[in-house]
Amino acid sequence: MTTTQKRERLAMSRPVEGATGKTGTWRVFRPVVDREKCNACGLCATYCPDAAINDDLEIDLTYCKGCGICANECPKKAIGMVREEK
Repeated sequence: MTTTQKRERLAMSRPVEGATGKTGTWRVFRPVVDREKCNACGLCATYCPDAAINDDLEIDLTYCKGCGICANECPKKAIGMVREEK
């Protein structure tokens, strides 16, 4: 899939601010993408429960909870989970 092609999404959701604030504020681990390994398959965005990964596969850390599902589903192991520094 080239970068100019758009992935078709069956369900569309957008992150929003929750009652207790933005979800990324209490994250312990954050995902970091290794662009050298990434083949832009989009599985990380498909499985992200918070829709924090956009069509360009950029992670919005404001809404990412650090659950690690994206890293777990990545077939190329291009996403690593790194401890947040405070």
